[in-house]
Amino acid sequence: MRRAGFIPYDWLADSTRWMRKPRSHSSIAEALEETARLYRKNLWHSAGSYVEIWLEKDALAGVLAPITYQFDVPLMVARGYASLSFLHGAAENISEQGKPAYIYHLGDFDPSGVDAGRKIEATLREMAPNAEINFERLAVVPWQIAEWNLPGRPTKLTDTRAKAFGDHDSVELDSIPPDVLRNLVSDAISRHLPASELAVLKTAEASERAILADIVGVLTDSGGAAAQ
Repeated sequence: MRRAGFIPYDWLADSTRWMRKPRSHSSIAEALEETARLYRKNLWHSAGSYVEIWLEKDALAGVLAPITYQFDVPLMVARGYASLSFLHGAAENISEQGKPAYIYHLGDFDPSGVDAGRKIEATLREMAPNAEINFERLAVVPWQIAEWNLPGRPTKLTDTRAKAFGDHDSVELDSIPPDVLRNLVSDAISRHLPASELAVLKTAEASERAILADIVGVLTDSGGAAAQ
């Protein structure tokens, strides 16, 4: 369908393959301009808590990234059961924050999806024993299935975790509409960084970015004058 022009190529994402290349610039002025353009203020530096969004499915990262980017919150893509290396790095980072951590997990409502969330929580607590970790499964949860009439499928009885899961149907995280998913994440983050506080920080960020741009302009002008 993409080759035939029916849908855009970027409607489907492949995050499993990467191009690795060092960032380079044609001049110092260009490097400074890019620094000013991309400047982001640490919105959580003075906050009383630390927040992470954990996502089971890599394919949905593009749905949630605009929200986590806006709030300056890490989006942790676990791809089901997270690796021990990934969890160890995450636990170290949580420990270094020195403040209560709030971890919100989104995954399928099926034996492996629910169990993967439990494993993530248990391993983070094990590897960051002195950190205050508040772990919440944000989606998919039973009340969402009932209230939003989410489509399900029979749970695979061959799954060794099916017995503990009970007689529930399995429900994919993808069955929740993208806008609803984004609102869930936005509301969860806003518990810790209210809109009024975010607006003040964003205004400060824009002001500081403008200051950087002015500095770049002065340096660029000075360089041009010196060259003449």
